[in-house]
Amino acid sequence: MSIISIKNLSKTYNPDTIPVHALRGVDLTIDAGEFTAIVGPSGSGKTTLLNMIGGIDSPTTGEVIIDRQNITALSAGELIRFRRDHIGFVFQDYSLLPVLTARENVEFVMQLQGKAQSECDQRVDELLTAVGLRERDNERPGKLSGGQQQRVAVARALAPKPRFVLADEPTANLDSRSTSDLLDIMNRLNQDEGITFIFSTHDQRVIDRARRVVVVEDGVIKEDTVVA
Repeated sequence: MSIISIKNLSKTYNPDTIPVHALRGVDLTIDAGEFTAIVGPSGSGKTTLLNMIGGIDSPTTGEVIIDRQNITALSAGELIRFRRDHIGFVFQDYSLLPVLTARENVEFVMQLQGKAQSECDQRVDELLTAVGLRERDNERPGKLSGGQQQRVAVARALAPKPRFVLADEPTANLDSRSTSDLLDIMNRLNQDEGITFIFSTHDQRVIDRARRVVVVEDGVIKEDTVVA
């Protein structure tokens, strides 16, 4: 079942001065349960494409439809709420709030949603157990390794039960062991719970784990391969 449908998506930066064509008429469909890597060299447009899917940036032309909702037609406030409730994000730099504990970072979005504390507590316990950090739940990010912080970030992304998770270069700051551990966790969540993961990456370790690889070059999709 398709959860993301991208139609004729284009993005041009600096159109009135020196235009930069980041995306050029991209069409793409993502189904529920995929474990997909969007890959390409720096400047290829892969991060722009991920930002469009996440509603972080708006297209020059085209549509991004998520669960039959055209997010490019939403107001700024509607888009903020849609992202909060339907899309999970994992960033290269972890983006955890340093003054909050691991537990507080994970439950933060649920509190913004107005969830009951009992529901937050149960969900946080489940997620921190799933990423192997239940015993570190009261530690602040500064006390955790990079790999542990990224695992907290994955738990945070999953907390509001999003339709899918967007991971932008999630392994860029991790060593090989931490990368392997993180990808094992994501793969398990994908296989056991059907969580959809979409990566923007140039890390071969991530590409090797993906079951679909979308290659972007010069703002267009050059290859789209499903890996057996």
